[in-house]
Amino acid sequence: MTQAKVCGLSTHPTIEAAVANGASHLGFVFFPPSPRAVGFDQASDLCRAIPGHVARVGVFVDPDDALIERAIGAAGLTVLQLHKTAPARVAHLRQSTGLETWAAVAVKTHGDVAQASAYDGAASAILFDAKTPDDAALPGGMGVRFDWSLLNGHRHTMPWGLSGGLDAGNVGEAIRRTGAPLVDASSGLETAPGIKNVDKITAFLQSVAAS
Repeated sequence: MTQAKVCGLSTHPTIEAAVANGASHLGFVFFPPSPRAVGFDQASDLCRAIPGHVARVGVFVDPDDALIERAIGAAGLTVLQLHKTAPARVAHLRQSTGLETWAAVAVKTHGDVAQASAYDGAASAILFDAKTPDDAALPGGMGVRFDWSLLNGHRHTMPWGLSGGLDAGNVGEAIRRTGAPLVDASSGLETAPGIKNVDKITAFLQSVAAS
């Protein structure tokens, strides 16, 4: 069965909807420019009631050690998701924290997909995400989708997931076309930037389960 991550959560009702409908991973953004960012106290409160079988993913953009340590301590993170982070840095954080560590690879071309190989031995998994415009303030969470056919024929050398513009309406097709073992959605489950919608979360997870 395909695993599903709901990212950018910031309220108890949306977390409850994600857990009740079978999300395997819940994502919490520790990047202040994002409308989905949470503070340490907020993350601690939100994560306290999450059952142990659901992974708590911290989402970071090239973070320093202090940020990682505070986020892990506050939220009890079990996974680190790292954007715009060099392979050596990913390897360091994986070793220093002992946590599962995902390297997000921004995709627009075949060459971008090939960059995933740089993380062999450094990351625990790869998250193929859509590349945002160069002048964009955020590296993800903007509803941008990449051409899934770019993954055709790619030899995956480690666990991986698919992100970028996914929602209830297209996730089934995404899973069928790519065979993704994990799918990740954020902006497609919102009514406005940073405002998750319980019904959209529920529909997304039901679509994943039906695929």
